[in-house]
Amino acid sequence: MQTQELEQKLNKRERYKARLRPIDYFKEFEELDFESLGEGDRFFLQDFGIFTTDFLEDEFTMRLRVPAGRITNEQFAYIADIVEEYDLTLITTARGGLQLHNIDVDDVLEIWKKLNSHSLTTWQSFGDNIRNIVTDVFDGCGKYNKIETYPIVMQMQEYILKNPRYVGMLPRRVSIGISGNTASVTSFFANDLYFALAKKGDVYGFNVYMGGKNTEIAQDADIFLLETEVFDFFKAFVEAFYLHGSRFSRSKTRLFYLIEDIGIDALKAHVEKEYGKPFESSGELQLDKKLFSQNEKLKDGTYSYCYQTDFARLNADEMKEISKFASDNDVEIRIGVDQNIYLLGLKDASTPFASPKESSTIVTCAGSLCPYSFWSIKNETQYLPLSKIAQHGITIGFSGCIKGCGRHRHTDIGLVGLKTNNFGDTDGGARIFIGAVHTTGQSVGRMLFSMVPLVHLHETLELIIKLYELSAYSNFEEFSDAILNKFSEEFLALWVLANLTTKKAIKLEPKGSGFEYEKNLLKTNFADVDFLEPIDEEFSHSVSAMAKKLWTVEGEDPTYKPKINRVNFR
Repeated sequence: MQTQELEQKLNKRERYKARLRPIDYFKEFEELDFESLGEGDRFFLQDFGIFTTDFLEDEFTMRLRVPAGRITNEQFAYIADIVEEYDLTLITTARGGLQLHNIDVDDVLEIWKKLNSHSLTTWQSFGDNIRNIVTDVFDGCGKYNKIETYPIVMQMQEYILKNPRYVGMLPRRVSIGISGNTASVTSFFANDLYFALAKKGDVYGFNVYMGGKNTEIAQDADIFLLETEVFDFFKAFVEAFYLHGSRFSRSKTRLFYLIEDIGIDALKAHVEKEYGKPFESSGELQLDKKLFSQNEKLKDGTYSYCYQTDFARLNADEMKEISKFASDNDVEIRIGVDQNIYLLGLKDASTPFASPKESSTIVTCAGSLCPYSFWSIKNETQYLPLSKIAQHGITIGFSGCIKGCGRHRHTDIGLVGLKTNNFGDTDGGARIFIGAVHTTGQSVGRMLFSMVPLVHLHETLELIIKLYELSAYSNFEEFSDAILNKFSEEFLALWVLANLTTKKAIKLEPKGSGFEYEKNLLKTNFADVDFLEPIDEEFSHSVSAMAKKLWTVEGEDPTYKPKINRVNFR
């Protein structure tokens, strides 16, 4: 194919990269006029940790890489000073990093220089790069830890950071997770590449999983690696994706789509060629489901404390208090991929200071801080039954759009905040997902409802949790696997709607399967319920009709509940 013809087939971002490599663009970085950025500038700046859009051109965001979530007390305090000095908003990310928002155009270069000092870096935290590499927050110190992965994480980061061949030059972003624990606080199967603790014979190592993303589970690649082999595999993987990943349609450039296109065996062959020797087949996965408490006892007999953030938000005063306490008491600060702050090395199971929210099992996207979010996710957590969620350790992923940065399909209950006029005036609502078996990467969540108005979200989730409580299973994921996933999505939706209509909570017990069984279960348990549409051949029309009747609010429809207090959404 001729060069000109090939360039026309490349997606827009690749055409920019074909004309100028990001590492070469950086040579003129300090001469930029941040008030007059072009489209190409916005693409390239992401490779150095700066994000802005043409429709919010005066608003800038910067993202710090925090490999494995480990940060020194001094660095934490230093960042707090920057947040305070420039009046910024800071959040922890779902990749264990830190993100600074509301940066004024006149301060961009100055803040960027400050954030790239004190052994901190913003490089390659956005764009087509290896993103912040994550592991479990108890890596190397927790009671479930078998292999400390931090040295491997640092090897990987040092290899790709400012590497001219790879800065901004991958076909698409790559997320990488690694855990040497038999139990982790969160699942890592949403990563493009995941090294999961495994055992072969008497030797611990890692099984390799590839192709995960926010809405898909990574696939078992049938590869076992020793601890000493992970870094070489990583280098081979990066080069293989660089050479063979698609650079055409932007929507099909993630690793998931390369596997979909050529198959996982062909991808393994590409990686193996770069690796230089045959792979060993996978070992036995070493992953168990565990619920973690606020204070965990560590290997050395000391304790940890989970400081639950305000759904990822941290202010400068909080950061300074945490940093001072850590320094005064010789404890370590880590940032979890659950968006909470962990203090490690406490002498006893104490609470140094109270958390502002009950958020330890809830991951949220950036919400109104992101231009793609439909509304302020972090504020709308008020519609969640937080005490029940905390009581049972139910994991919640809350995304502000279908991109899924809250990992809504990799948690016990997933929510996507959207806008709808299905139930009257245009208003906020949430799509609900349930049924994920995420700890061992068996399945993502299935959609229960395409839309529940915000004002009805609390009672709907409370009912779902009540059904779990009636099941007597020890955790929600077991309930999903044993109960919810034995039924169709349409049946489950109708079961929830019928319970809400009758104000009941009837226990679900799968003693059969198939449509006829589900239909008889509905008719037997809800003989007095008007399903509004026939359910003899399918459930979807009845689900739609019952939801509309139950949830319509004041607006054009004649049937509605009493007027609600409106919330202003973005």
